[in-house]
Amino acid sequence: MSVARVPELNSSSKKIFEDATEKGVERACSTLKGVQSAWVKDQKVTIEDGKIKEYRVGLKVTFILND
Repeated sequence: MSVARVPELNSSSKKIFEDATEKGVERACSTLKGVQSAWVKDQKVTIEDGKIKEYRVGLKVTFILND
């Protein structure tokens, strides 16, 4: 039987949502062992002077705990 954990993390990019997602997944994989999947929980942007300053994503990352 496997046991999984699903922590939430936030990531950002000045480019696009996909870049923020990739950065978040790369960071999770470099820190956690056994990462199986990621789910984009939410997306938002920060705005400055009427323009998008930053793209942000909230991720839920699933990883399997070792026995």
